[in-house]
Amino acid sequence: MSDTTTPGPIPLVDLRAQYRDIQAELDVAIRDVLERGDFILGSAVERFEAAYADFIGVRHCVGVASGTDALALALRAMDIGPGDKVLVPANTFIATALAVTMCGATPVLADVEPSTLTLDVEAARRALPGRLSAIIPVHLYGQPADMAAVLELAKEKGVAVLEDAAQAHGAVHADGRCGALGLASAFSFYPGKNLGAYGDGGAVCTNDAGVAERLRLLRNWGSTVKYLHPIQGFNSRLDTIQAAVLATKLPRLERWNEQRRAIVADYRDALEPLNAVVDCVTEAPWTVRHAYHLFVIRLRTHDRDAVLSGLHRRGIGAGVHYPIPIHLQGAYADMGKGPGSFPVAEDAARRVLSLPLFPEMTAQDVGRVVDALGQVIAELQ
Repeated sequence: MSDTTTPGPIPLVDLRAQYRDIQAELDVAIRDVLERGDFILGSAVERFEAAYADFIGVRHCVGVASGTDALALALRAMDIGPGDKVLVPANTFIATALAVTMCGATPVLADVEPSTLTLDVEAARRALPGRLSAIIPVHLYGQPADMAAVLELAKEKGVAVLEDAAQAHGAVHADGRCGALGLASAFSFYPGKNLGAYGDGGAVCTNDAGVAERLRLLRNWGSTVKYLHPIQGFNSRLDTIQAAVLATKLPRLERWNEQRRAIVADYRDALEPLNAVVDCVTEAPWTVRHAYHLFVIRLRTHDRDAVLSGLHRRGIGAGVHYPIPIHLQGAYADMGKGPGSFPVAEDAARRVLSLPLFPEMTAQDVGRVVDALGQVIAELQ
Protein backbone atom coordinates (compact mmCIF):
# COMPACT_ATOMS: atom_id res chain seq x y z
CA MET A 1 0.00 0.00 0.00
CA SER A 2 1.20 3.54 -0.71
CA ASP A 3 1.71 5.99 2.10
CA THR A 4 -1.14 8.50 1.97
CA THR A 5 -0.29 10.22 5.25
CA THR A 6 -1.04 13.93 5.07
CA PRO A 7 2.00 16.02 6.08
CA GLY A 8 1.54 17.79 9.38
CA PRO A 9 1.58 21.55 9.86
CA ILE A 10 4.86 23.45 9.79
CA PRO A 11 5.13 25.74 12.83
CA LEU A 12 6.89 29.08 12.83
CA VAL A 13 9.32 27.59 15.38
CA ASP A 14 9.52 23.96 16.54
CA LEU A 15 11.01 23.83 20.03
CA ARG A 16 9.99 20.21 20.56
CA ALA A 17 12.19 19.01 17.71
CA GLN A 18 15.22 20.69 19.28
CA TYR A 19 14.43 19.18 22.69
CA ARG A 20 14.15 15.67 21.26
CA ASP A 21 17.59 16.07 19.69
CA ILE A 22 19.36 16.93 22.96
CA GLN A 23 16.92 15.54 25.53
CA ALA A 24 19.37 13.23 27.28
CA GLU A 25 21.93 15.98 27.96
CA LEU A 26 19.28 18.50 28.99
CA ASP A 27 17.71 16.06 31.41
CA VAL A 28 21.09 15.42 33.04
CA ALA A 29 21.84 19.16 33.31
CA ILE A 30 18.48 19.94 34.90
CA ARG A 31 18.65 16.95 37.25
CA ASP A 32 22.11 18.08 38.35
CA VAL A 33 20.67 21.45 39.47
CA LEU A 34 17.81 19.70 41.25
CA GLU A 35 20.21 17.43 43.10
CA ARG A 36 22.48 20.32 44.15
CA GLY A 37 19.54 22.51 45.14
CA ASP A 38 21.37 25.75 44.24
CA PHE A 39 18.40 27.29 42.45
CA ILE A 40 19.27 31.00 42.85
CA LEU A 41 22.58 32.26 41.41
CA GLY A 42 23.84 28.69 41.51
CA SER A 43 27.05 27.33 40.02
CA ALA A 44 25.46 26.79 36.60
CA VAL A 45 24.87 30.55 36.29
CA GLU A 46 28.52 31.37 36.79
CA ARG A 47 29.59 28.63 34.37
CA PHE A 48 27.19 29.84 31.69
CA GLU A 49 28.19 33.48 32.16
CA ALA A 50 31.86 32.57 31.66
CA ALA A 51 31.11 30.45 28.60
CA TYR A 52 28.86 33.07 26.99
CA ALA A 53 31.34 35.88 27.64
CA ASP A 54 33.98 33.78 25.89
CA PHE A 55 31.60 33.09 22.98
CA ILE A 56 30.80 36.78 22.49
CA GLY A 57 34.41 37.82 23.05
CA VAL A 58 33.98 40.06 26.09
CA ARG A 59 35.30 40.04 29.63
CA HIS A 60 31.98 39.98 31.44
CA CYS A 61 28.53 38.42 31.08
CA VAL A 62 25.89 39.06 33.75
CA GLY A 63 22.78 36.88 33.64
CA VAL A 64 19.42 38.53 34.39
CA ALA A 65 15.76 37.53 34.36
CA SER A 66 14.80 38.59 30.82
CA GLY A 67 15.92 40.40 27.70
CA THR A 68 13.91 43.46 28.73
CA ASP A 69 15.66 43.54 32.10
CA ALA A 70 18.99 43.15 30.30
CA LEU A 71 18.30 46.37 28.40
CA ALA A 72 16.88 48.27 31.37
CA LEU A 73 19.56 47.23 33.86
CA ALA A 74 22.33 47.86 31.33
CA LEU A 75 21.03 51.40 30.84
CA ARG A 76 20.97 51.94 34.61
CA ALA A 77 24.50 50.55 34.91
CA MET A 78 25.49 53.08 32.22
CA ASP A 79 24.01 55.86 34.42
CA ILE A 80 21.05 56.49 32.11
CA GLY A 81 18.00 57.84 33.95
CA PRO A 82 15.52 60.70 34.27
CA GLY A 83 16.28 63.59 31.96
CA ASP A 84 18.25 61.43 29.54
CA LYS A 85 17.23 60.78 25.93
CA VAL A 86 18.04 57.51 24.20
CA LEU A 87 17.89 56.90 20.44
CA VAL A 88 15.86 53.84 19.42
CA PRO A 89 14.75 52.61 15.96
CA ALA A 90 11.02 52.88 15.28
CA ASN A 91 10.91 49.32 13.90
CA THR A 92 11.65 47.03 16.84
CA PHE A 93 9.87 45.05 19.55
CA ILE A 94 8.41 47.42 22.12
CA ALA A 95 10.78 46.14 24.83
CA THR A 96 13.58 48.27 23.35
CA ALA A 97 11.62 51.45 24.07
CA LEU A 98 10.06 50.17 27.30
CA ALA A 99 13.51 49.53 28.78
CA VAL A 100 14.35 53.20 28.24
CA THR A 101 11.09 54.24 29.90
CA MET A 102 11.72 51.84 32.81
CA CYS A 103 14.85 53.84 33.61
CA GLY A 104 12.95 57.12 33.65
CA ALA A 105 14.65 58.18 30.42
CA THR A 106 12.93 59.20 27.17
CA PRO A 107 13.12 57.15 23.95
CA VAL A 108 13.77 59.21 20.81
CA LEU A 109 12.78 57.38 17.63
CA ALA A 110 14.42 57.31 14.21
CA ASP A 111 13.41 55.56 11.01
CA VAL A 112 15.08 52.45 9.59
CA GLU A 113 16.89 51.57 6.39
CA PRO A 114 14.61 50.30 3.59
CA SER A 115 16.83 47.31 2.74
CA THR A 116 17.67 45.83 6.16
CA LEU A 117 15.05 47.54 8.38
CA THR A 118 17.77 48.31 10.94
CA LEU A 119 18.53 51.80 12.26
CA ASP A 120 19.03 54.39 9.51
CA VAL A 121 21.90 56.40 10.96
CA GLU A 122 21.44 59.38 8.65
CA ALA A 123 17.74 59.51 9.54
CA ALA A 124 18.80 59.25 13.17
CA ARG A 125 21.19 62.16 12.77
CA ARG A 126 18.31 64.30 11.52
CA ALA A 127 16.05 63.17 14.38
CA LEU A 128 18.50 63.83 17.19
CA PRO A 129 17.46 66.20 19.96
CA GLY A 130 19.84 68.82 21.25
CA ARG A 131 21.00 66.46 23.99
CA LEU A 132 21.40 62.70 23.68
CA SER A 133 22.70 60.23 26.25
CA ALA A 134 22.82 56.85 24.49
CA ILE A 135 22.04 54.96 21.29
CA ILE A 136 20.42 51.52 21.12
CA PRO A 137 20.96 49.94 17.69
CA VAL A 138 18.89 46.78 17.23
CA HIS A 139 20.35 43.78 15.39
CA LEU A 140 16.92 43.03 13.97
CA TYR A 141 16.01 39.49 12.83
CA GLY A 142 19.67 38.52 13.47
CA GLN A 143 20.94 41.14 10.97
CA PRO A 144 23.77 43.28 12.40
CA ALA A 145 22.94 46.96 12.45
CA ASP A 146 25.35 49.38 10.74
CA MET A 147 27.63 49.50 13.76
CA ALA A 148 30.46 51.41 12.08
CA ALA A 149 28.06 54.27 11.38
CA VAL A 150 26.41 53.96 14.81
CA LEU A 151 29.75 54.09 16.63
CA GLU A 152 30.87 57.05 14.52
CA LEU A 153 27.69 58.94 15.44
CA ALA A 154 28.11 58.00 19.10
CA LYS A 155 31.69 59.27 19.11
CA GLU A 156 30.60 62.48 17.42
CA LYS A 157 27.91 63.06 20.07
CA GLY A 158 29.93 61.74 22.99
CA VAL A 159 27.35 59.11 23.97
CA ALA A 160 27.37 55.42 24.85
CA VAL A 161 26.09 52.55 22.69
CA LEU A 162 24.01 49.69 24.06
CA GLU A 163 23.48 46.93 21.49
CA ASP A 164 20.05 45.30 21.49
CA ALA A 165 21.27 41.85 20.50
CA ALA A 166 18.14 39.98 21.61
CA GLN A 167 17.82 38.38 18.17
CA ALA A 168 21.51 38.20 17.27
CA HIS A 169 23.11 35.27 19.10
CA GLY A 170 26.13 34.46 16.98
CA ALA A 171 25.69 37.27 14.41
CA VAL A 172 28.95 38.82 13.19
CA HIS A 173 29.51 42.35 11.84
CA ALA A 174 32.54 43.24 9.72
CA ASP A 175 33.99 44.94 12.81
CA GLY A 176 33.40 42.01 15.17
CA ARG A 177 30.81 39.82 16.82
CA CYS A 178 27.51 41.46 17.67
CA GLY A 179 27.39 42.02 21.40
CA ALA A 180 31.04 43.04 21.66
CA LEU A 181 30.93 46.33 19.75
CA GLY A 182 29.24 48.80 22.12
CA LEU A 183 29.82 49.69 25.75
CA ALA A 184 27.38 46.89 26.57
CA SER A 185 24.94 44.56 24.86
CA ALA A 186 21.66 42.99 25.91
CA PHE A 187 20.58 39.46 25.00
CA SER A 188 17.26 37.66 25.43
CA PHE A 189 17.05 33.92 25.99
CA TYR A 190 13.31 33.71 25.39
CA PRO A 191 12.57 30.09 24.32
CA GLY A 192 12.20 30.88 20.61
CA LYS A 193 15.58 32.63 20.29
CA ASN A 194 18.53 31.02 18.50
CA LEU A 195 19.86 30.33 21.99
CA GLY A 196 16.72 29.90 24.04
CA ALA A 197 15.98 28.87 27.61
CA TYR A 198 12.85 27.04 28.75
CA GLY A 199 11.44 30.20 30.27
CA ASP A 200 12.50 33.83 30.43
CA GLY A 201 16.14 34.78 30.72
CA GLY A 202 18.61 37.40 29.57
CA ALA A 203 22.16 38.64 29.90
CA VAL A 204 24.29 41.74 29.52
CA CYS A 205 27.74 41.48 27.98
CA THR A 206 30.43 44.14 28.42
CA ASN A 207 34.17 44.74 28.60
CA ASP A 208 33.67 47.43 31.24
CA ALA A 209 34.36 46.08 34.74
CA GLY A 210 32.48 48.95 36.38
CA VAL A 211 29.33 48.34 34.31
CA ALA A 212 29.53 44.61 35.10
CA GLU A 213 29.89 45.21 38.83
CA ARG A 214 26.92 47.60 38.90
CA LEU A 215 24.88 45.02 36.99
CA ARG A 216 25.66 42.32 39.56
CA LEU A 217 24.40 44.66 42.26
CA LEU A 218 21.33 45.82 40.33
CA ARG A 219 20.10 42.32 39.49
CA ASN A 220 20.20 41.19 43.14
CA TRP A 221 18.44 43.94 45.15
CA GLY A 222 21.57 46.10 45.05
CA SER A 223 23.60 43.46 46.86
CA THR A 224 26.42 40.99 46.37
CA VAL A 225 26.59 40.17 50.11
CA LYS A 226 23.38 39.00 51.78
CA TYR A 227 21.55 41.78 53.66
CA LEU A 228 24.11 44.40 52.60
CA HIS A 229 22.60 46.79 50.01
CA PRO A 230 24.87 49.66 49.00
CA ILE A 231 22.52 50.68 46.16
CA GLN A 232 18.85 50.23 45.29
CA GLY A 233 18.42 47.23 43.03
CA PHE A 234 15.93 44.75 41.63
CA ASN A 235 15.09 41.07 41.73
CA SER A 236 16.26 40.08 38.24
CA ARG A 237 18.49 37.01 38.30
CA LEU A 238 19.02 34.40 35.62
CA ASP A 239 17.45 31.21 36.98
CA THR A 240 19.97 28.44 37.67
CA ILE A 241 17.98 25.79 35.80
CA GLN A 242 17.73 28.09 32.78
CA ALA A 243 21.47 28.70 32.94
CA ALA A 244 22.03 24.92 32.89
CA VAL A 245 19.78 24.63 29.83
CA LEU A 246 21.62 27.46 28.06
CA ALA A 247 25.04 26.00 28.89
CA THR A 248 23.95 22.70 27.35
CA LYS A 249 22.74 24.39 24.18
CA LEU A 250 25.57 26.90 23.70
CA PRO A 251 28.11 24.49 22.12
CA ARG A 252 25.53 23.74 19.41
CA LEU A 253 24.64 27.36 18.62
CA GLU A 254 27.07 27.87 15.73
CA ARG A 255 25.92 24.65 14.05
CA TRP A 256 22.28 25.61 14.50
CA ASN A 257 22.99 29.02 12.99
CA GLU A 258 24.71 27.40 10.01
CA GLN A 259 21.62 25.26 9.51
CA ARG A 260 19.48 28.40 9.64
CA ARG A 261 21.60 30.05 6.97
CA ALA A 262 21.38 26.95 4.75
CA ILE A 263 17.58 26.92 5.09
CA VAL A 264 17.44 30.62 4.18
CA ALA A 265 19.54 29.90 1.08
CA ASP A 266 16.96 27.25 0.10
CA TYR A 267 14.19 29.78 0.70
CA ARG A 268 15.83 32.41 -1.49
CA ASP A 269 16.23 29.93 -4.35
CA ALA A 270 12.66 28.66 -4.01
CA LEU A 271 11.23 32.19 -3.86
CA GLU A 272 12.82 33.36 -7.14
CA PRO A 273 9.66 32.64 -9.21
CA LEU A 274 7.76 34.92 -6.80
CA ASN A 275 10.21 37.84 -7.01
CA ALA A 276 7.60 40.00 -8.72
CA VAL A 277 5.43 39.93 -5.61
CA VAL A 278 7.85 39.00 -2.80
CA ASP A 279 10.87 40.97 -1.60
CA CYS A 280 13.30 39.27 0.81
CA VAL A 281 14.76 41.55 3.46
CA THR A 282 18.36 42.14 2.37
CA GLU A 283 21.60 41.13 4.08
CA ALA A 284 23.68 44.27 4.60
CA PRO A 285 27.17 44.48 3.01
CA TRP A 286 28.74 44.87 6.47
CA THR A 287 27.36 41.47 7.52
CA VAL A 288 29.82 38.62 8.01
CA ARG A 289 27.31 36.21 9.52
CA HIS A 290 23.58 36.89 9.77
CA ALA A 291 22.13 34.90 12.67
CA TYR A 292 18.73 34.51 10.96
CA HIS A 293 16.64 34.47 14.07
CA LEU A 294 13.84 35.20 11.59
CA PHE A 295 13.47 34.93 7.84
CA VAL A 296 11.42 37.94 6.81
CA ILE A 297 9.90 38.74 3.43
CA ARG A 298 7.90 41.75 2.29
CA LEU A 299 4.89 41.54 0.02
CA ARG A 300 5.12 44.11 -2.74
CA THR A 301 1.43 44.53 -3.49
CA HIS A 302 -0.77 41.92 -1.82
CA ASP A 303 -2.69 42.26 1.44
CA ARG A 304 -0.23 40.85 4.00
CA ASP A 305 -2.92 39.86 6.48
CA ALA A 306 -4.85 37.99 3.79
CA VAL A 307 -1.68 36.13 2.81
CA LEU A 308 -0.99 35.32 6.47
CA SER A 309 -4.52 33.92 6.90
CA GLY A 310 -4.16 31.86 3.75
CA LEU A 311 -0.90 30.33 4.98
CA HIS A 312 -2.44 29.50 8.34
CA ARG A 313 -5.33 27.72 6.61
CA ARG A 314 -2.73 25.54 4.87
CA GLY A 315 -0.96 24.67 8.12
CA ILE A 316 1.97 27.05 7.64
CA GLY A 317 2.85 28.88 10.85
CA ALA A 318 3.92 32.25 9.46
CA GLY A 319 3.97 35.34 11.68
CA VAL A 320 4.46 39.11 11.68
CA HIS A 321 7.37 40.93 13.36
CA TYR A 322 6.18 43.68 13.98
CA PRO A 323 2.71 44.90 12.90
CA ILE A 324 2.67 48.24 14.76
CA PRO A 325 5.68 50.58 15.01
CA ILE A 326 6.60 52.01 18.41
CA HIS A 327 5.21 55.50 17.74
CA LEU A 328 1.78 54.14 16.80
CA GLN A 329 1.43 52.06 19.95
CA GLY A 330 -0.96 53.38 22.60
CA ALA A 331 1.86 53.08 25.13
CA TYR A 332 3.71 55.88 23.32
CA ALA A 333 0.84 58.04 22.13
CA ASP A 334 2.33 60.85 24.24
CA MET A 335 5.18 61.10 21.73
CA GLY A 336 2.77 62.86 19.43
CA LYS A 337 4.11 61.02 16.39
CA GLY A 338 1.22 60.07 14.11
CA PRO A 339 1.09 58.12 10.85
CA GLY A 340 3.70 59.30 8.38
CA SER A 341 6.30 60.16 11.02
CA PHE A 342 8.53 57.19 10.18
CA PRO A 343 7.46 56.05 6.70
CA VAL A 344 9.92 53.17 6.21
CA ALA A 345 9.01 51.56 9.53
CA GLU A 346 5.31 52.05 8.83
CA ASP A 347 5.58 50.54 5.35
CA ALA A 348 7.44 47.54 6.75
CA ALA A 349 4.79 47.05 9.43
CA ARG A 350 2.17 46.70 6.70
CA ARG A 351 4.14 44.35 4.46
CA VAL A 352 6.53 42.13 6.45
CA LEU A 353 5.87 38.43 6.90
CA SER A 354 8.04 35.94 8.81
CA LEU A 355 8.19 32.45 7.32
CA PRO A 356 8.88 29.31 9.41
CA LEU A 357 12.53 28.95 10.34
CA PHE A 358 14.20 26.54 12.75
CA PRO A 359 17.34 24.38 12.39
CA GLU A 360 15.44 21.11 12.04
CA MET A 361 13.56 22.23 8.90
CA THR A 362 14.16 20.20 5.74
CA ALA A 363 14.35 21.23 2.10
CA GLN A 364 10.95 19.57 1.70
CA ASP A 365 9.55 21.81 4.45
CA VAL A 366 10.87 24.88 2.65
CA GLY A 367 9.28 23.67 -0.58
CA ARG A 368 5.93 23.20 1.14
CA VAL A 369 6.05 26.69 2.64
CA VAL A 370 6.90 28.35 -0.66
CA ASP A 371 4.33 26.26 -2.58
CA ALA A 372 1.67 27.32 -0.08
CA LEU A 373 2.73 30.93 -0.41
CA GLY A 374 2.47 30.72 -4.20
CA GLN A 375 -0.99 29.19 -3.96
CA VAL A 376 -2.23 31.90 -1.64
CA ILE A 377 -0.84 34.67 -3.84
CA ALA A 378 -2.43 33.08 -6.94
CA GLU A 379 -5.79 32.96 -5.14
CA LEU A 380 -5.54 36.65 -4.29
CA GLN A 381 -4.66 37.82 -7.81
